[in-house]
Amino acid sequence: MLNIKRLPNQKEFEKTMFALRRHFIVPIKIIILYAFLAAVPVFFYFFAQENQSEILTGRISGPVSVLALSIYALAIWLFFFNSLIDYYLDFWIVTNERIINIEQRGLFSRSVAELKLYRVQDVKAEVRGVMHTVFDYGDITVQTAGEEAHFVFKQVPKPYKVARQILELVEQDREKHLEEMRNEITAI
Repeated sequence: MLNIKRLPNQKEFEKTMFALRRHFIVPIKIIILYAFLAAVPVFFYFFAQENQSEILTGRISGPVSVLALSIYALAIWLFFFNSLIDYYLDFWIVTNERIINIEQRGLFSRSVAELKLYRVQDVKAEVRGVMHTVFDYGDITVQTAGEEAHFVFKQVPKPYKVARQILELVEQDREKHLEEMRNEITAI
């Protein structure tokens, strides 16, 4: 687990302001979706027993249907755990100096990127849909002119409040960097 009190490459005066994960309702939606998909074989069993009972008891079709249902169940488990791992390991950290974007992409791929706060040009919060509005979660897009065009904080709670906090931190960081630049110029 990542210790957010002591980050890699952390400067002495750098403080972690907040850390974000996706909203808690997201895994509930994942669980409901996969519970429905896991229930499909049960409906298939009752349908086949009523209409085509030889599919389940036939000499060849019985083992083939068991094999097909086993492959289906394994695929459901694989995609379910992949979705939960993606949910749990997507993480965003905002400090008074930078934004760190840690994103899981599949089972064996992870992307970690960071962005200096003074390079941020725009922060946009977006809430789309009834569920997002009711539970107050959405996406935040942080745009910059750098190599990484933008960061997207996906499905985070209270996106408007978080976007406002990021903008305040950006302004504070810019003021600090302006003073540093002024001091360097006057020293020359």
